[in-house]
Amino acid sequence: MHQKTKYAALAIDGDGTLLRGGHMGRQTIAALKRWRESGHKLVLVTGENFRQVAEFPHAELFDRIVAENGALVLRSRRGKEHKLCRPPPARLVKALKQAHVWPIKRGRLIIQAKFEHEHNIRRVLRRTKLRWHIIRNRHELIILPQHVDKSTGVAAALEQLKVSPRDAVAIGDAENDRPMLKLCGLGVAVKNAVPKLKRNADLVTRGQYGKGVAELIDQILTNGSTRKRRPRKAASE
Repeated sequence: MHQKTKYAALAIDGDGTLLRGGHMGRQTIAALKRWRESGHKLVLVTGENFRQVAEFPHAELFDRIVAENGALVLRSRRGKEHKLCRPPPARLVKALKQAHVWPIKRGRLIIQAKFEHEHNIRRVLRRTKLRWHIIRNRHELIILPQHVDKSTGVAAALEQLKVSPRDAVAIGDAENDRPMLKLCGLGVAVKNAVPKLKRNADLVTRGQYGKGVAELIDQILTNGSTRKRRPRKAASE
């Protein structure tokens, strides 16, 4: 029997952390089920838009889904939505098209575009003076309001689940995961994470992708907690 753990919830990035090549391994699925069966909460945290979340494998394992890089909280992949900001204004979409930023993908609340358009997007944001910004995901750019990032959505999801951020663990692989790692009581990077995230994590797993997630879950369930590697660096470092 697992002993009582310090942490009540686990917030996990999707692609590059839980998934490798769009696939979730059996070892990872089994670990997520052990976590749930031990009375803990699971939060999926992804930069993908609400349409893409509908295709996320094994989404039924999660108590909440934070989508669109923190702008949208879902009770399930097709459940009730909690929007944390307003959708992009029409003049922003029009200005992006006029600047030849195309194709773009529209979520409920965000815009996604290719890396090659970053310069033009920044010019549009300066010209329109809209308080929106760019977040780099592994595969694309995400355009969203300045006050929104993954920590925004994780904080809202944890509040719904009645869990304090200090009693939660966050694990990810990319730079856009950094705010949620900073928010939670323990911030973890999987072995395959980008160097900048590793430098600012409390802990780096030995395993890559989902194997790192399973390793973390088993360590917490077995030991009740896990030791931080070193003090976390400040956000400006």
